Amino acid sequence: MQEWIDGALYPEMEPPEALETLADRVDFLARLCGAWDFGILPYEETVNEIKRPEWREAVDACQMLTSVGYQILRDWHDLPPVPYIGKEFDYINEDPFLEQI
Repeated sequence: MQEWIDGALYPEMEPPEALETLADRVDFLARLCGAWDFGILPYEETVNEIKRPEWREAVDACQMLTSVGYQILRDWHDLPPVPYIGKEFDYINEDPFLEQI
């Protein structure tokens, strides 16, 4: 398995050795964003890998509109924003220190 693939994202199966197809990459991104949205940060190596231009098509195809992490991936790949339909929390939006994060 390539070192940037986080095996913990595959609790129900053996992690793949490589992500060669578009479907494999989209599945990986969905798992990654789901974990990220719950506070499990991706490995630095994973971030470096998915920022590569070869991932742009998979990022665009993923379409996780409820994921904050997915919005970040789109930004990294200079893709146009898509609607965020996830939950918003007033206590976060009203935090005076939010702009410093």
